[in-house]
Amino acid sequence: MRDADQRHVLDAGLYAELLAELGLRAPGLYVQITSEAVGRYTPAEQRRLVQDLRPAAVSIALREITAGQDDAISRRFFASCAEADIGVQHILYDSADVAHLGRLVETGCVPRKGLMALIVLGRYSVGQVSLPSDVSPLAQLLKSSVPGVDWGACAFGPQETACLIEAMRQGGKARIGFENNRLNMDGTTAADNAERVRELVGQIEIMESK
Repeated sequence: MRDADQRHVLDAGLYAELLAELGLRAPGLYVQITSEAVGRYTPAEQRRLVQDLRPAAVSIALREITAGQDDAISRRFFASCAEADIGVQHILYDSADVAHLGRLVETGCVPRKGLMALIVLGRYSVGQVSLPSDVSPLAQLLKSSVPGVDWGACAFGPQETACLIEAMRQGGKARIGFENNRLNMDGTTAADNAERVRELVGQIEIMESK
């Protein structure tokens, strides 16, 4: 959600309006909200959004929502999400995040059942660059730290498609496009997100045919 000045906002009322409208225009569409802090919101404000809205699914940057928080607070929050059947996708940016998730799962702060994670390759702060070679170290660490996790990856920069194909080779899923990248493999700019999806599907078909 964005406000009138196009700033990211965590507003349960606005989100509720959006989800209701999407329900009318695209019945049955799987919609995942985000609790991203963007340097503006505290862990408590992120938790409050999820608890007030009770969405079907939410992506949560693990490092943000647990920053400076006692494990007991995290345990109660993630348990409440599980009880409300809210699908939580844990956003992981590096090996420290992966290890942090593994510890929280091991200690019971994060439920193991239905566990989902998204590895984010590359960041705005480093020039929106990610490489296929970035995938394997994080994927292997995640799979060894949290066996059975339902995981995927997204990637910044012009090698997005190649990174996602590598993630799928490693047994993961793929999130493509959105704000991460608009460049196709040939360097042309995609007209829309559908074009990015079509390129990925084409590369998957090539991969599977080999």
